[in-house]
Amino acid sequence: MSSSESILPRPPADGPQRVIIVGAGLGGLACAMAMHYQGFEVVIFEKVRQFLRLGDSLGLGENALKLLKRWGLHDELIAIGNKSPDMHIRRWHDGKILATQPLMDMAGYIGHRGDYHDCFIKRVNQLGIPIHMGHEVVEYNDDECSVTLKDGRTFWADLIVGADGIKSRARELVLGFQDKPKSSGYACYRAFFKGDVLRNVPECQSLLKEDCVNIWIGEDMHLVQNTLRNGEEFNWIITHKDTEDIKESWFQPGNMDDVRELIKGWDETIASAVRVTPSCLDWKICYRAPLPTWVSKSGRIALLGDSCHPHLPTSAQGASQATESAAVLALCMKLAGRGNVPLATRVYEKLRFDRVRQSQLSGEDLRNRWHNALKHLNDGEDLDPDDIKIKNRWLYPFDAEADTRERWPEMSAKVKSELESGNITPLFGEEGPPRVLTVRDAYGKVKDAVPSQYSVLPGLTV
Repeated sequence: MSSSESILPRPPADGPQRVIIVGAGLGGLACAMAMHYQGFEVVIFEKVRQFLRLGDSLGLGENALKLLKRWGLHDELIAIGNKSPDMHIRRWHDGKILATQPLMDMAGYIGHRGDYHDCFIKRVNQLGIPIHMGHEVVEYNDDECSVTLKDGRTFWADLIVGADGIKSRARELVLGFQDKPKSSGYACYRAFFKGDVLRNVPECQSLLKEDCVNIWIGEDMHLVQNTLRNGEEFNWIITHKDTEDIKESWFQPGNMDDVRELIKGWDETIASAVRVTPSCLDWKICYRAPLPTWVSKSGRIALLGDSCHPHLPTSAQGASQATESAAVLALCMKLAGRGNVPLATRVYEKLRFDRVRQSQLSGEDLRNRWHNALKHLNDGEDLDPDDIKIKNRWLYPFDAEADTRERWPEMSAKVKSELESGNITPLFGEEGPPRVLTVRDAYGKVKDAVPSQYSVLPGLTV
């Protein structure tokens, strides 16, 4: 824990611009690195007193890794990730391989979220950026661009970034109302444990020999399995239909008897592993509609990551898109220059919204394709592998910083005009005119262009 006693309540007038980041998750730490490299003073407040190795599988795509490499963090992340070259998509009841893809087509390097988080923390510390643990922000003042901590102290900044996750308090300030979650109709059972638990289970030994990723798909359900460190660690995630009351929590224990009932009749290779799993978490997947803005009225408080663009697990892009957003916000602050924070934040949200929205919808599209692929097949009919393949490849060549530099002149001119007129076009909603969003296939080839407010991917509406 770093002491905040040495932080001046207000940044010196002749010093670098100050950015306060609320939340030290992956998105907040990526933002800290990005802001540091653009020359800003960075202050991080995190409400928990100690980080634990929480979560399970998480992927970082090439689009994020190229940015992290510029911030001095790369090889450590590669070392953590799953070393399997391919992943297999299998039929639920017999394990028949229906499609095989390079693992990089899914999520890049898949590792344990806690291990990635630890690497981010170490790099932020190396850069001399203190993380102030046990410092809960209880109030935001939009007019003064300040935050007040639970202990009563207030700190001012040029920009405040709300990277405080899915239950963001900053989001309520930006929206002006409480943003309640809505049930998506799905939930995940999630488990991560030592591979030794499975050493005496003959049916699943093939999953322990080396790093591997397998996905079993069935009707209205799929299971993703991940082996790390050549069998030392094992992870599975079951996404299934769920009609329980919403309880949005990362820590709700799951009932393993319910899980065992759910996977009855499934391929013994994975069902045998699930049956002996000691415990799991029950994560209700909640939906939040796209926001009309990610920026407060003053333009000096901005949202980032899960606080404004949460992703489904099937998108495999949540952390990567948060990293992109961090890079774009920091560069916009640099390009806008001192005293132009509202210009920077408004350009940031406009540059990011369409790409993030399509990335989110890709996760919905994949889940729906997996859950429906086998429903209408006749006996003996083969499935087209392309119908169930993950189509994230188009996301990876993108360079968020290069894109920002290229689009800055046009977008900043547009935003300046909006700020002068006081007529800010919302990102999403009936008030805003439809914008054209390019739809691409798995490899970036343009397939179609449609109004982003009505339809983005075939068969999906937003």
